[in-house]
Amino acid sequence: MPQSLSKVYVHLTFSTKNRYPFIDDEIRNDLWEYLGGICRGLECNPIRVGGHNDHVHICCLLSKKITQIKFIEEVKKQSSKWIKTKGERYEKFYWQDGYGIFFGKSVRDRCGS
Repeated sequence: MPQSLSKVYVHLTFSTKNRYPFIDDEIRNDLWEYLGGICRGLECNPIRVGGHNDHVHICCLLSKKITQIKFIEEVKKQSSKWIKTKGERYEKFYWQDGYGIFFGKSVRDRCGS
């Protein structure tokens, strides 16, 4: 095959440190947009980004140019730095160390693509 093709749908989920409800109405929509922007910058096309007050869900196409661990590391690192600039309330913000990342057709179906 003269070219490389990749279409890997992933569902990434991770939570705030100790599940603290940092993701409030004040930053929620901006955070979803910012996370989508990080994904685009990493060439991981976001399909859906959302979550709740203590966790995030990202459905995207994983770029063939990045490993899953590097993708997760960059998403969490960049978004954590961004959140900490959003005011005094968020200065002690951290993501929890763990995460879940899932692949496959069922992920594509859940992403709505």
